[in-house]
Amino acid sequence: MTPKLLITLDSMRFENTGLHTFGNSLGRQLALQGKGSFDLSAYVAQPQRGFLGADASYIARRRYHGWLFPQGGRYDIVHFTDQYCRFGPERVRARTVMTVHDLNQVHEQRPGSPRLRKHMARMARKIDGVDRVVAISEFVKADIVRFFPAARDKISVIHNGVDFSVAPEGHQPRFMPPGRFLFTVGMVCPKKNFHVLVPLLRGTDYTLVVAGPVKDEYRQKILDEAARFGVADRVAITGPVSQADKDWYYTHCAAFLFPSLAEGFGLPPLEAMHHGRPVFLSNLTSLPEVGGDAAFYFDDFDPDRMAEVFVSGMRRFETEDGARRARARAGMFTWEKAAAAYLALYRECLAE
Repeated sequence: MTPKLLITLDSMRFENTGLHTFGNSLGRQLALQGKGSFDLSAYVAQPQRGFLGADASYIARRRYHGWLFPQGGRYDIVHFTDQYCRFGPERVRARTVMTVHDLNQVHEQRPGSPRLRKHMARMARKIDGVDRVVAISEFVKADIVRFFPAARDKISVIHNGVDFSVAPEGHQPRFMPPGRFLFTVGMVCPKKNFHVLVPLLRGTDYTLVVAGPVKDEYRQKILDEAARFGVADRVAITGPVSQADKDWYYTHCAAFLFPSLAEGFGLPPLEAMHHGRPVFLSNLTSLPEVGGDAAFYFDDFDPDRMAEVFVSGMRRFETEDGARRARARAGMFTWEKAAAAYLALYRECLAE
C-alpha cells in the first residue's frame, strides 16, 4: 500500500519570502520524484491550492487547526517543512519530520528576554515532538544542538536548492536604474542590515537598488543614512518585485550585496551567483557556508573597511575568473538533490 505523505506548506501564503521559495521549489520536486512512491497531500493557504497539480491532494489552512486538526490520523508520515505550521506534531498520529530554517531569534533578541524564552519553549515542544529534525545548514544544526541537545541523535542537514531563471528577452523592470547599480533583495528590516551598504556609494556613480517587502521604520533608516552621506538621489527602495524584475537586476547589477546579520541559509546570494555576479556577504551565521570561497566577506561594518573589501573583491572577481567560480558554487545546490534527500529520509522513518 502506498504510504500517505502530508507536507505542510502554509507559510507559502507570504510571497516574496524565502519560505515561499522553499515550499514552492521543494514541493514541486517532491511531487515529481515521489510520484508512485508516496500518496502526496499538501497543507496550504487557499491561493496555493492546486499548485502541485492534480496528482496531489490539498488541505486548506484553517484558523481552528491550531487546536483541532481532524485529518491528523490519515497519514503515515507528516513533514512540517518549517517551524511555523498552524498545527504541531501533537495534532497528528504519524511519523514526523520537521525542517528548521533558523534559530535567528537567539542572535537577534536580548538573552533571557520574555519573548525569547517563549519562542524557545515553543521550539522545544516542536523539536521534542517530532521523530526527525532537518536543518538547512550546518550552522543551523549547530544552533539546534547547542540549545536543544536532546535533538543531537535525530538531526541531519539537507541544504536548500536554488532556482535559476532569467528575465524574458527585452524585459525592463518597473524601476530602471539610471546607470551602474548595486543590488540587494530581501525583507527590508533591521536583520538584513541593508543600511550599511549606503556608504559604498560615496565617490562612485553607483545606484543602490533594494528590493523586497518593506518595514517602514527601517526604510526610513536607510533613507536617513542616504541623506547623511549625500547620496539620497542614488538609493532606490522598490518594494516587492516580480521574478522577472529580480532576474533582470541579478543579470545587470555590478555586484550583489547581502550584509545580513542572521540567516539560516540565504538563497539570494546563490541566485546572484547563478547569474555570474560578484557577491559580497557578511561573515555571520550561515553565509560563509553558502558562499564558500566564491564570495567576498565583510568582516565588520565600518564604512571605510567595507569599501576596501568591495574594491578589492571587485578587482579579484575580474582577475580570478570570478563568474565561472560563482556559477560553479551555485550549481552545487539543487532542489533535485534536496528532494531526493527528503524522500530518502521519509523512507527511513517509515522503516523504523
